[in-house]
Amino acid sequence: MSLSVSPCLDRALWDTTVNQLGGHPQQLWGWGQTKAAHGWSADRVLVAEDGMVIGAAQLVLKALPVPLRNLAYIPRGPQTAEGRGVEVLEAIAGYVRAAHHSVALSIEPDWNADSDAVRALPAAGWTPSGNTILIGRTLILDLARSEDDLLAGMSKKHRQYIRKSGREGLDIRRVVRSEISACLDVYRLTAERAGFGIHEDSYYLDIFDNLGEASPVYAAFQGDDVVAFLWISTTDTTSFELYGGMTDEGERLRANYALKWFAIQEMKARGVTRYDFNGLLNDGVSRFKMGWAQHEDQLAGTWDLPLSPFYPLFSRALPLAKRGMQLARRQAGRALGLVRKVRGSRA
Repeated sequence: MSLSVSPCLDRALWDTTVNQLGGHPQQLWGWGQTKAAHGWSADRVLVAEDGMVIGAAQLVLKALPVPLRNLAYIPRGPQTAEGRGVEVLEAIAGYVRAAHHSVALSIEPDWNADSDAVRALPAAGWTPSGNTILIGRTLILDLARSEDDLLAGMSKKHRQYIRKSGREGLDIRRVVRSEISACLDVYRLTAERAGFGIHEDSYYLDIFDNLGEASPVYAAFQGDDVVAFLWISTTDTTSFELYGGMTDEGERLRANYALKWFAIQEMKARGVTRYDFNGLLNDGVSRFKMGWAQHEDQLAGTWDLPLSPFYPLFSRALPLAKRGMQLARRQAGRALGLVRKVRGSRA
């Protein structure tokens, strides 16, 4: 029997379904709600067989110039019943083609690269894409392991720095909304130091408000000052690091070690079983991440299903557009940082 695809307009039903199917935080209603307030639109669909839901996908869509229409993208989804991934994707693709006339459907599923579902994608018409948003190479901790086992899996240096930073008298706790601005001040400093661009403050506040309990922010305080913070999103099964940063003083105190260990313990206490560090590159941040375990994980990566004869044009133009947007964001971040410094010097 063919699968049926229908939009879901009920937030509670949606988030319940995502959690029942073991979905990822970027599939929660609040994440799509935030993207829809900042240049995208969101469409959430349930895939059923004989009235039973076997899959779900939160699509976020980006409008593109004529004749490309739009790109449909599923961040870390879909979530499906065991062994039904490719079938569910086929049904969703038909829905996207008819409802949105997208140039392509792009996916970055939360599936292991060596899974049967990923191996089946090429035969179903999918093609690997270099237009990556979420990095497939990552580190995922198994939080079903005991804390002693997790500590034993770390590097010796990480264990030492957790103990050292834990003796520095830092106050490590979950922050409230009024403290988010202090965390974002630290994030701007981190972005300026590392040379990456960030969003305007309203974007992060929307994430905090829209995801609620599914997006805790933890910080290390020295007195009244935030010296490091870590922002997480989580479903019932999977936690995913979103943002983090620290000051020079936080670096001196190794605050990020005790802070991350605190966040891992908090997620473990919630019953979460997977803690995703959100991507590994070949940089200092990734070397810090890699010290938390003796393995890496490789997820499916980015795959596109062309839905339009204009797909070749899109695949060539998108990298150029992304580089332009990244440059503009970095320049805007530097300009905002300069304005804040000038204002601070006048105060």
